[in-house]
This record gives sequence, C-alpha cells and structure tokens, in this order.
Amino acid sequence: MAMIIEQITLTAFQQHTRVLGCGETRRAVCVDPGEDADEIERALEKHGLELQAIALTHAHMDHVGGVAALKRRVPGAEIILHRADEPLYRGLPEQPAWIGIPRGQWARMGFDYEAPPPVERYWEDGESYTVGRLAFEVLHCPGHTPGHVVLFEPSERKVFVGDCLFAGSIGRTDLPGGSTRQLMDSLLKKILPLGDDVVVYSGHGPETTIGRERLTNPFLTNAGNAGRHF
Repeated sequence: MAMIIEQITLTAFQQHTRVLGCGETRRAVCVDPGEDADEIERALEKHGLELQAIALTHAHMDHVGGVAALKRRVPGAEIILHRADEPLYRGLPEQPAWIGIPRGQWARMGFDYEAPPPVERYWEDGESYTVGRLAFEVLHCPGHTPGHVVLFEPSERKVFVGDCLFAGSIGRTDLPGGSTRQLMDSLLKKILPLGDDVVVYSGHGPETTIGRERLTNPFLTNAGNAGRHF
C-alpha cells in the first residue's frame, strides 16, 4: 500500500502543492493547491486517481489560491479546512494587500484571486481522515495561522506540515493570526513527538526528517530565539 506523492511547485512563493494517493484504491487528495494548474489534473490522470478532497493545511493565499479552479475541474472533491482559518480563507481576494503587494501588480503576479468556494468540511484535532487504505492523523498546530493543521500518516511515517516547519527554519508568525508562542508549542508538543524517523514534507523547500530538525534546526535546538522566518 505505497503512498503516491506527486509534488507540483507553484506560485511566485515556490509553494509545494501535492497530490497524495492510495496505491491500492486509487483514492486521492490534493493538499494545498496554490494556483490553477494543469499539472494537478495531469498528476491525477497519470496515476488513475480519483480526487476525493481538497485538503488544506491553512488558508494563506499561496496554499489556497487554486481551490476555486480545482473545484471547477473536480466538482465532487470536498473542500476541507480548520474552522479557525475560515476568516483568512474568505479574505483570500485581499490577502496580497496584507503582505504589501501593490494592487496594480496582483494580476501580473497571479494574485488576482476570485472569492473562494465554501468550505464543505472542517478538520477536527485528533481525527483520523482516510484516503483509501491511508489514514491521516489530523493535528491542529496553530501559530503560523490560527487554524493550521498537519497531516500525519503513521504507517508511512510521513507528515505534511504546511508552513509550520522547514528544513532549517520554522514558519513565520508576523502575519494576521500568527503567534510565536503557539507555533513553538505546536512544534515541541505535537510535531517533534511524532518520531525522529518521520519524513517531513513542508510547504516550501526540501524534504527533511524530524530527527534532523531536532538536532540541527536552530529554532528547535535554541527554542527561545524563535521569531520571524519564512
């Protein structure tokens, strides 16, 4: 029952959108579609996958900018988000202004967003979400955003952490709803305890492992200095 992972790097922020599929049942989810992309549809077709959900770790624009387009392509795919990030999600059309991008540049940069479609299901902390034979543990990990979640597949020893943790860094906490204290609590109490052998798939940058970050990530080895980062 190998997990199928197709990574598609999108947006000016080089965000990793991923199609995750069950190799046995061919059921799949798309995690964090950053923008409208034919590559998402091609990944599904390549592996003969049926998309059951658009699974969002959080609602920043580079992670949800492609939700509306993907929903049009696959109307039956359920949009799932944590309830605490719904205000951020609904504010998608104005998010470029929050990070200081002049409105006149939005269309050229691919940030001229339409209002996103309604959320159809809300993540619950501690729930198990099944994709065929895969079973993802959903962990609410606020700090980067209020409703950020990570998706951990214990049998595969893989965790999809959105923007909580990166190779050598951690998520930024200076955007609306961010909290350094909450993020450090999420990292130290929920993500690190998953196990040093667990492979970490971040929203940006290369793959890593929990063990590597525990030993080498300066924001974990010297947690008191955590602050603003990517």
